[in-house]
Amino acid sequence: MLRVTWVQPEDLIGHELRQARLDGRDASAVAARWRAAGGGEAPARAGASPGPASPRLRRLAEDLLDELAGLPAPLAEAEPTELDRIRALCPDWPAPHPGAHVAPARLEAAWLGRAVGCLLGKPVEKLPLTGIRLLGRAAGNWPPTAYFTARGVPRDLLTTYPWNRRSAPTSLAENIDGMPEDDDLNYPLLALLLLRRHGRAFTTDDVARVWLDELPPGRTFTAERVALRNLLTGLDPPCTARHRNPFREWIGALIRADLHGWTNPGDPGAAAGQAHRDATLSHTANGVYAAMFAAAVVATAAPADAPDVHACLRAGLAVVPPGSRLAGAVRHAVRLAGAHADFDTVVDRLHAVHSPAHHWVHAIPNTALIAAALAHADGDFTGSVSRVVSGGWDTDSNGATVGGVAGLLAGSPAALPEHWTAPLKNRLATSVGDFDGTGFDTLAQLTHREATRPCPSPPPLAPSPLP
Repeated sequence: MLRVTWVQPEDLIGHELRQARLDGRDASAVAARWRAAGGGEAPARAGASPGPASPRLRRLAEDLLDELAGLPAPLAEAEPTELDRIRALCPDWPAPHPGAHVAPARLEAAWLGRAVGCLLGKPVEKLPLTGIRLLGRAAGNWPPTAYFTARGVPRDLLTTYPWNRRSAPTSLAENIDGMPEDDDLNYPLLALLLLRRHGRAFTTDDVARVWLDELPPGRTFTAERVALRNLLTGLDPPCTARHRNPFREWIGALIRADLHGWTNPGDPGAAAGQAHRDATLSHTANGVYAAMFAAAVVATAAPADAPDVHACLRAGLAVVPPGSRLAGAVRHAVRLAGAHADFDTVVDRLHAVHSPAHHWVHAIPNTALIAAALAHADGDFTGSVSRVVSGGWDTDSNGATVGGVAGLLAGSPAALPEHWTAPLKNRLATSVGDFDGTGFDTLAQLTHREATRPCPSPPPLAPSPLP
C-alpha cells in the first residue's frame, strides 16, 4: 500500500493541533472531538502513519483542519507574514554596505561548506540526541570532527540506533563518493534556476512556476509538498502556504535561503526581502522569519571584508520581528553559547526548552541551534558544523546552513580542511534541472554571475495564470 507522506489528512490534523498550541489558538474543543472520534497523534518522526484512516475519520480530519484555520490567532499582530508589516516591527532594519561584492572563491567555499555540513548530518538525521552521541563516541569521533562511520561501532548499538536508512549507503565515511542528492542542495539549485530565469526581482508566482517545472514531487517534504499539492489543486500564493499546511513554520524555507544571501553580498535587508518572496509560497510567520534570518546572516558574511560571525548573527536578528518566538529563541541560544564552555550543555538546555513542544523539523528550535553553534564556535568551520550536527534535530539541514556560513567566513576552498572536501570529488548529484554531476566551482561561477547581474526593481504584481 502506497502511503504518500506529509499529505494524509489524518496525520496533518495532529500536526495542526500542535501548531495551534504553539501560536496561541485555543484548539481544545477541536482536539477533544478528534480524539473522541478515534483520531490519534501525528507520527512522531515519520511522514505518515502506518495505515490509512477510515473515510469517515479522514473527512472529519479535513473539516477540523479548516475549522482550526478559522480560530482567532492572538500572536498574529506580533508575528505578521507580510513584508511591510515585518519591516515596521524591525527598528534596526539593516542598511546595505556600499560597494560590497563576493568573490567566486568565496562562493565556492560556501557551496562546499553547505555540502559538507549536510553530508555530516545525513546519516544521523531522525535519530534522538542520545543515539547521535553514542554513535559518535563509539567510533571515537565525538564531538564529530570527521564524517560519521560505522567502523568500530558495536552491532547492538547500531540495532538500537540505526543510521538513516536512505542516507547511510552514501553518507558514512566509508561510502562517500561525491555529494549525494539531498533536498538541502536541491533547493539552492532551484533558487539558482529561479534567478537565472527571472533575476533577483522575481515574484512568488515565479517561484511557483520553477517548482512546477523543475521540482520532482518525490523530492519534496513537509511544507513544500503541501504547497506543491495546493498549487496543483488551483490555489495561488500565499494561500498555498496556509491551506491545510501545518508545516508552515517548519524549516523548509530556511534551507532555501542561502542563494538569496549569496546574491546580495553586504545587503542583508535585500537578501531578507528576496528570501521572503521565496518563503511565502510555502511558509508563514516564524517559518518565513527563519529564511529571512538565514539570508541576512549569509549576505553579511559574503563580502571579503565581512564582520565576524557575531555581527552576522546580529544582522540576521535585525530582520526578524523582535517580539516573535523565533527572535526570542535565537537570542536565548546566543546567550547560552556565551555562558557555557561545553557545547553539549548548550544543546541540553536548548532541548529542555524546545523539544517538549516542537517537532524536530520546526524552524524555531533548529534556527536557535544554528545560531548557538555559529556563536559558540566563533565561526570556525569544523567547530561550527561539528557543533550543530551534534545538537540533533534536523541534522543535515542545520549542518548545511551552518556549513555555508562558515564556508563563506573561511573565504576560499583552500581554507576548508581537505578531509571534509576531498570526498566530495567536486561532484554533486541531483534531480534538479541539468545540474547532476556539476562541480562546486561551476556552481560558484553561476552564482557569481547572478550576484553581479544588475537587479531592477520588482515589477508590480499582476495576476497571471500558473502553468
